[in-house]
Amino acid sequence: MKIDWAALGSVFGVSLVVTVALVGLFTLGIAGLSRQPEPAAQGGGTSGGSTALVRTGAYLCFALCAAAVAYGIYLIVA
Repeated sequence: MKIDWAALGSVFGVSLVVTVALVGLFTLGIAGLSRQPEPAAQGGGTSGGSTALVRTGAYLCFALCAAAVAYGIYLIVA
């Protein structure tokens, strides 16, 4: 039995990069959703525009995570 070490290393490298990227995206999503607007009495602005933008970015991070997982499942099944 002969092991193709180059292919094994390639699979390991790609798996490591994709895992770190997915965990990073999910972490950004959690951080975006956990951000609370500051009350106006503490110097926070009255508009919620930046909070809405951060929340939209968090949902985009979750959507990208879901797409990556769905693509991985597609690759396994196909």
